[in-house]
Amino acid sequence: MLNDDWRLEIDPRVWKELAKIPGKDRLTVISVIESFSVNPYFGDIRKLKSKGDTWRRRVGSYRVYYELNTKQRTVSVFHFERRTSTTY
Repeated sequence: MLNDDWRLEIDPRVWKELAKIPGKDRLTVISVIESFSVNPYFGDIRKLKSKGDTWRRRVGSYRVYYELNTKQRTVSVFHFERRTSTTY
């Protein structure tokens, strides 16, 4: 049986930002990031316009930004932030 999972790459800055949030929220966001290796198209996602193959996943009041490389089947998580009234 072939392994159809995606390879996950996480920028070190994402880990630094995750360390700053409350433990329960951190566990939730980490589990969502880990789920990208199974299906990066699942959940409350949106493809960002004019950004190539860049996506945003909403996790409560947090946003996880990632890029997909469909040929190499990699998910690169490059940014994480808390959404506030000044985010948009």
